[in-house]
Amino acid sequence: MSSTIILTDSTADIPPELADRLGIVVVPLTVMFGSTAYLDGIEMSASQFYSELVRADELPTTSQPSPARFLETYTTLLEQYPESQVISIHLSSGVSGTYQSALLGKSMLEKHEHRVTVVDSKSASYGYGMLVVYAAELAAAGHSPADIVRAVERRGERRRLYFLVDTLEYLQKGGRIGKAAAMVGTLLNIKPILSIDKEGTIYSVDKARGHKKATARIIELLERDLKGQKINIAVGHTADRSAAEAFVAQLAEHFELGDRIYTELGAVIGTHVGPGTIGIFVWPAGDER
Repeated sequence: MSSTIILTDSTADIPPELADRLGIVVVPLTVMFGSTAYLDGIEMSASQFYSELVRADELPTTSQPSPARFLETYTTLLEQYPESQVISIHLSSGVSGTYQSALLGKSMLEKHEHRVTVVDSKSASYGYGMLVVYAAELAAAGHSPADIVRAVERRGERRRLYFLVDTLEYLQKGGRIGKAAAMVGTLLNIKPILSIDKEGTIYSVDKARGHKKATARIIELLERDLKGQKINIAVGHTADRSAAEAFVAQLAEHFELGDRIYTELGAVIGTHVGPGTIGIFVWPAGDER
């Protein structure tokens, strides 16, 4: 274990094999279908979640880990690794109480509170999962906690992310758009493009008629900000990797690509946007530390 332990929650949507390889500690959220609770990523995988979602009459709910769960996790790690510090990076406080819960868990430590740093990612899914991975890579290379936090903040400023929503059904069920708007949008084959602002809240960037025009629009937005740069790309999907691979192939016609990562969008994002959504997470290749 590195002298700096990187901890996150299950909404980072980091591929399990990658989290295991880098020694990232993942605290799960809870997914509720009716009265039945599942630990996200442990008792219910992403593919199982989407299979259940399309059969459910009502949207599932999700809840953050309790402060006591974070306290227990921090205590165990600090006792097991007495020379280590913990950087705890979490889902945006603009969409979840997970960050606040982690802060409360830290404040409940009877000693060694100074050894835990809690970070609000102001992002969601692999939009901050990639920051967690980066932090773990820096920790393995021996960088100090302060240097890791600064480097993660810089990469976060350079990252671009978009969610391309395939169906309006789940936005309507979740109350984000009205029933009439959803009906008209469905008839017109409208595909919303969403992102997350600097405060960590989800907002609508644009919309297009049909998947092809929507993906072309996302590429236009990426070219506006990153044209001429070599980029790394991660694409999150809802149990349909072929759609993610098709987008990467399209993007490769416009950019020189470095790392290519595929992951599954988990229950928190999936509850609000539904199956068929893809998440695009892009950052410039190269070392900006």
